Amino acid sequence: MDRLTEMEAFATVVDQGGFTDAAKKMGISKSAVSKHVSSLEARLGARLLNRTTRRVSPTEIGLAYYDRARRVLNDAGEADALVTSMQSAPSGILRISVATDFGVNHLSPVLGRFLQEYPDITVNMVLNNRYVELISEGFDMAIRIGELEDSSLRARKLTETAQRMIAAPSYFEKYGRPAKIDDLNEHKLLHYSSQASGNVWKLTAPSGEKRQIRTAGWLSVNDGQSLLNAAIAGLGIAYLPSFLYHKAMKQGLVEDAIPDLPTEMQGIYAVYPPGRFTQPKVRAFIDFLVEAFQNKGPLDW
Repeated sequence: MDRLTEMEAFATVVDQGGFTDAAKKMGISKSAVSKHVSSLEARLGARLLNRTTRRVSPTEIGLAYYDRARRVLNDAGEADALVTSMQSAPSGILRISVATDFGVNHLSPVLGRFLQEYPDITVNMVLNNRYVELISEGFDMAIRIGELEDSSLRARKLTETAQRMIAAPSYFEKYGRPAKIDDLNEHKLLHYSSQASGNVWKLTAPSGEKRQIRTAGWLSVNDGQSLLNAAIAGLGIAYLPSFLYHKAMKQGLVEDAIPDLPTEMQGIYAVYPPGRFTQPKVRAFIDFLVEAFQNKGPLDW
């Protein structure tokens, strides 16, 4: 007889507390269930069930075998579900959390093509500037920039972006240009208040030394575009990703604050809940984004 069927019959008898209910659960006859269990006991050379006229219960050996058998059956079920999932067409509502700046500038422009390729998926994109709790808040995935804090989530790198300190020429004319990292203590800094690290800038000196600059800052904003606007207005030095400042720098609206410093690179990741397999709609969207961004290099467009 099939080993898995024998195992399933035995485990179902234990779960249901008897052969009659197990037969109903499996959709086969009571005699067939009994035959499967007897065959299993004969093959193992051990009695797995105590049978009385009133009840059926596992023996000590049967209970130990049940624990392992249930794990094997669950794994087999998940393997079947994985194959079914991978072959099914992506569909359903895809709820995404993404930072406002990145969502507006780089995710929204490519969504149309994705929806045309996957007409059975409905996208609900939520723009916010905080780290949402994916599972408890009902999100399928999120796009996150920089260091990933929650190691329990699965992540796939989409691309990366350069991050530099920038300010307007008018600011440098009024306050001078910092020559080194320590000079920043004498300048007006503009902070991104939603950044997980707070008012701390992680920089690399020309020597390669890693530095952390912690200052109160003159202005804190929870929106990157507003922070860029403040820098363009000459209010101070901002530390921003290139996908925000690139166009303004090409137009001469902002400049490098300390040009000699090495460029800091930040990864841009798709993160999603852990599990043995990924939902088709999530996998389809991540694959689409990887392809959309793979030829862009460091994100400065």
